[in-house]
Amino acid sequence: MTHASGEHVSGPTRRTTMAGLIGGAGAVLTAGCTASGASSAPEPTPTRTAWASGPVSGPTPGVMTLFKDPGFNFNGLLALGSAGYGAGEVGEVLTAVNTINKAGLSAQTYTETFKRLGDQLREPPRSGKPGTQTTRFRALRAAQYYGQALFFVLGSDTPGSEEELYKAGRDAWDTFCGLCDPAPVTAHIPYGKTPLPVWFFRPDDSRERRPTVILTNGSDGQNVDMWTYGVQAALQRGWNALVYDGPGQGQLLFVNQVVFTPRWETVVTPLVDWLSARSDVDTRKIALTGLSMGGNLAPRAAAFETRIAALVAMPGVLSPWLGFPPEVRQILTPDKEKTNNIWNKEVVPELPPSAAATMKKRIEPFSVPAMLAAREGKMFTDFYTPATLITSLDITNVVGRIKMPTLVLDYDDEQFYPGQPRQMYAKLTAPKDYVKLTAATGAQLHCSPMAPQQHCEVVFDWLQEKLSGS
Repeated sequence: MTHASGEHVSGPTRRTTMAGLIGGAGAVLTAGCTASGASSAPEPTPTRTAWASGPVSGPTPGVMTLFKDPGFNFNGLLALGSAGYGAGEVGEVLTAVNTINKAGLSAQTYTETFKRLGDQLREPPRSGKPGTQTTRFRALRAAQYYGQALFFVLGSDTPGSEEELYKAGRDAWDTFCGLCDPAPVTAHIPYGKTPLPVWFFRPDDSRERRPTVILTNGSDGQNVDMWTYGVQAALQRGWNALVYDGPGQGQLLFVNQVVFTPRWETVVTPLVDWLSARSDVDTRKIALTGLSMGGNLAPRAAAFETRIAALVAMPGVLSPWLGFPPEVRQILTPDKEKTNNIWNKEVVPELPPSAAATMKKRIEPFSVPAMLAAREGKMFTDFYTPATLITSLDITNVVGRIKMPTLVLDYDDEQFYPGQPRQMYAKLTAPKDYVKLTAATGAQLHCSPMAPQQHCEVVFDWLQEKLSGS
């Protein structure tokens, strides 16, 4: 759509168009996304085979629908799928789902239920004194459940507990890491005024030089998600894995109040410097992956950081701004005052509560004032500044600079960035592969929330092949 004017026009009102945002925060403003990133270009033939597509009755047929709301359902499926790597427990998640549905699905009941589950796991089990491994994996699951609560806390009755909830999840994650054998090496790598916290996982504490994968999170994932989407898979293959919080993520967002940067190479280059100084890293075999919006950040970094030997975008994302519905994107005009007048006078007064909570969550990684206002239960008033930052993340014109082998993932029913993976694949001039994970084996939806093991099999088999000859 073109930029919206401040004048009233015939047709749907802002109330009716914005009402489409009620899909829930987890759906990343689901309404409107299907058309926003779609391309009329034919889909490329996968260069690797995942599985053939099979008929289904919808993106989440039958028992895959935990919640009727697609946003809450997506997050619930992420928690359920994480059980494959020990970062969740099927019975715990399904019991939480039943509890939430019985109480009535809302941000409040979702946040309360998963926080309570995290709290319970941080206490010793009733069966007696826990062993080290029991404590370790109870902490990992607690980190998952605190992350689930954190995602929806801004829409709950206690939005001001956001930082406290983040710290609870971070404490659980650090407890888990401290009980790993060997424990990951932790460090703070210089970045501007705020160092980047990193966790460097190794299969053992020998000094053997090994392939290493740098795992890049998205706009709202937590460290525990990197365990599910790469750390354990790397360790199982004898690789090192580096987890980090960048600007707009984890500690840097919720505690240090540092938002995203469009120059992600300034984040990854210090990480590569740090890895290159270690005697247990094969500097010829450093790979970079990006999950969710990380499928935009990692390619941006790889376009300028030439020491990366292989790149994986999960999925490929050229423009995060196109992940927002047209009804949101049309608010932005070239004029800040006009944009904010539209936002504050026309849009905000008509936003349903659930849509308001969604917008607060979507915008907070790009605006500290928006985050702080949300924690006070208020809506941000400056739409122009964070929206402009999000548009600056477009990497359409830099993808051609990427030189290393690149794998672009796509998914059946990709609900956040539809069409963008194949657009990125088409623009790549480097050696490239395209794989679409499908509903035939339950690997549909953004990042295959129900099938992270399949996801990791595809990614690490490809990396193994590409790096074996490096």
